[in-house]
Amino acid sequence: MTLTLNTAGLPLRDLVVGASLYFPPFFSAFACGFVLWLVAHRLLRDWIYSGEIWHPQLMDLSIFTLCVCLSFVLLIAW
Repeated sequence: MTLTLNTAGLPLRDLVVGASLYFPPFFSAFACGFVLWLVAHRLLRDWIYSGEIWHPQLMDLSIFTLCVCLSFVLLIAW
C-alpha cells in the first residue's frame, strides 16, 4: 500500500501553511515569557508566599500571563 500526499486540490492547504507561519511567533512569545517569568518569580517569590497575597498560585499565573504578553509586545516591536 502506497500513500501519496497531494495537497493541490485540498481547500485547507492555505490554512496549513498559515498555521505553520503564525505558530512560531506565539511559541517564541511563550518561551521568552517563561524566561521573564522565571526572573520575576525569583524576585517576587518571598512576597508572593509571605501571606499578603490571597492566592499565590493565581498571582503566579497572572505574572506569567503578563510576562507572555510583554514578550509578545517586545517581539512585535523588535
